[in-house]
Amino acid sequence: MAVFGYYTWYLREPLRDYGTVVGLIACTTTAKGLRVTCRLDRRKYTLGRKITPEQMASVNLQPDQFHGEWNYVIRPTKDKL
Repeated sequence: MAVFGYYTWYLREPLRDYGTVVGLIACTTTAKGLRVTCRLDRRKYTLGRKITPEQMASVNLQPDQFHGEWNYVIRPTKDKL
């Protein structure tokens, strides 16, 4: 279950506004020590932007063993180091 799924389940109601979402995420911790921080980004981004298959292939994705299609790390590419 994703982070938002836990919030919705715990609150038993949908997350209706950005302030609620940011506030809940900002104070998230786990028993194993994970701490989450966040802030609202109000910038506008271009919609419908397409990338080429070559651009996608150049992203250094390292999938996790558990559901690698959802859980992955994006590492810097060697030419950017």
